[in-house]
Amino acid sequence: MTAPATRTDRTWMVALAASLWGLSALWRDPLARELPPLAIVFWEHVLLVVLVSPWLVPAVRRVLAASWRTQAAVLVIGAGSSALATVLFTAAFRLGDPITPQVLQKLQPLVALALAALLLGERVRARYLLFLVPALVGAWLLAFADPLGVTVAGAQAALLAVGAATLWAAGTVLGRGASAELRFRDLVALRFAVGLVTLAVLAAATSTPLAVPWSAAPSIALLALLPGLAAMVLYYLALGRTPASRATLAELAFPLTAAVVGVLAFGTRPTATQWLGMAVVLASVVALALHEQRSAIPAVVPGPRAGSWREPARR
Repeated sequence: MTAPATRTDRTWMVALAASLWGLSALWRDPLARELPPLAIVFWEHVLLVVLVSPWLVPAVRRVLAASWRTQAAVLVIGAGSSALATVLFTAAFRLGDPITPQVLQKLQPLVALALAALLLGERVRARYLLFLVPALVGAWLLAFADPLGVTVAGAQAALLAVGAATLWAAGTVLGRGASAELRFRDLVALRFAVGLVTLAVLAAATSTPLAVPWSAAPSIALLALLPGLAAMVLYYLALGRTPASRATLAELAFPLTAAVVGVLAFGTRPTATQWLGMAVVLASVVALALHEQRSAIPAVVPGPRAGSWREPARR
């Protein structure tokens, strides 16, 4: 019974999408130091909505015909996981280095596991901890040059990144549930469209100027095309065949790529413990992917209605 699911598992595709997200520091870090984060993310979403506009009308029709759970999920994914999370993430670059805001998405598995069990009925076997615990430890080592000496002042960027990570974890689980009624193209189009409306409302409510210089246009375009559209298409193509808790661990490829970008592009010099953390994260992600493809007893078991919302308990 497990062989077909194993053959179609797309954990590797989630990891590839996460690696594209890890490239965002190349353009987001310089922009965040010159422009309001809300303006950067707003224009990203403008371009993204233009790119997915052929998918938007069919997506709106499908979501209007979907269940209330799917409709609510789309609103949270767009407003929270796309708009607000990206603003928090971009703001973190003003206070931190190019690596720390990205690697702190390691907290996503903790949130996603709880939500997957609550909403999707997924079941995690004890062996999952063999991959989860080392990955979290490795990500912590990677996040902080002195893993035992984290101060409140030094963690300001981390706090913003943690908020973004929590919203992205919710998006992982809710996207998995919504994929039972919506195609990946619908999820991508609705995510960006709802996000754009949310950002416009936030800008108006906070009187944030949205004007950006033309010199910023190439960087914003690259952010929209690679970590934005390309990564999201890969991500949602994979999510329908990858349990949310497994997908979230594969997303730890994101901080690994971010660390490599920080070293090569920004001259960041990780400490010995950060290099160790990088190695542990990579080993955990690869080991999980290989295990789920080859083992007759996977670590993560989809719920009884895989890809569907879990029904509330009857009284």
